[in-house]
Amino acid sequence: MIPSWTLILFRSLAVTVFVSMLALVSWPALSQSLPVHVDPDARDDLFSAGEIPALRFLTTDDFPPFNYTDAGGRLVGFHVDLANAICVRLSARCTIQAWPWDRVQDALADNQGDALLAGLDINETSAARFDFSRIYMQLPARFVVRRADAAGFDASAVAGSIAVAANTPHAELAATAYPSAEIVDFPSEFAALEALSAGEVDLVFADAARASFWLNENPDCCSFAGEAYFRPDIFGDGLAVAVPAGLDNVRVAINWALVRLQREGRLDELYLRWFPVSFY
Repeated sequence: MIPSWTLILFRSLAVTVFVSMLALVSWPALSQSLPVHVDPDARDDLFSAGEIPALRFLTTDDFPPFNYTDAGGRLVGFHVDLANAICVRLSARCTIQAWPWDRVQDALADNQGDALLAGLDINETSAARFDFSRIYMQLPARFVVRRADAAGFDASAVAGSIAVAANTPHAELAATAYPSAEIVDFPSEFAALEALSAGEVDLVFADAARASFWLNENPDCCSFAGEAYFRPDIFGDGLAVAVPAGLDNVRVAINWALVRLQREGRLDELYLRWFPVSFY
């Protein structure tokens, strides 16, 4: 799942940045290649639709565009749509309740919900308390450059100044991979991207999902360049649904639904809706 450092940084900044991006949900999706969110050929879990009559999803409201409260006070986001899609595929009644981030794990452990969709990090502590579904979204790193520099970008010849969020694996990897480049630390990815826009640095190496949010707002300035960097050992395995430990029927049902949502194109639809600038 998402490493803890990512969630702390992201939750503290994402709401502020996303306020001006609420129109995202109605934007047309840009032409893009789609990721394989869940292996459609994965071994089938033994499950029959109707075995789970109802699902109680827990989430938070501070993690846009995954889960947040919009200007009308509604709980919306990729995770909210995904929870509803899972319930529809399982023919299950669906409830989705938002909790504060610092209380939602305890709520799940206390069986106040059946599943958590909020970007919970998989680590020794969480793995001891919860079980997890299949990964439904990976979170790679990407380079971002000014549009004029995108066509000739060559990752093997990167030089100049690389902006990074300080004290992150992205900063460490950039320094290791490009020792001759100047690594410029910023307090956040968003600050690094603003510096790129202002011409203060040559390129940014960042979490691709967060960079995509910013690029939605600044399409004329900058773009992704090169390929996505998938390093689960550094950036985490990706996003999965957490369930109380031992609640195997719910975990199996969610896995069953995720595979079918991938096969049927529903995961692609949700991805295109919430991420019109693809981060893959």
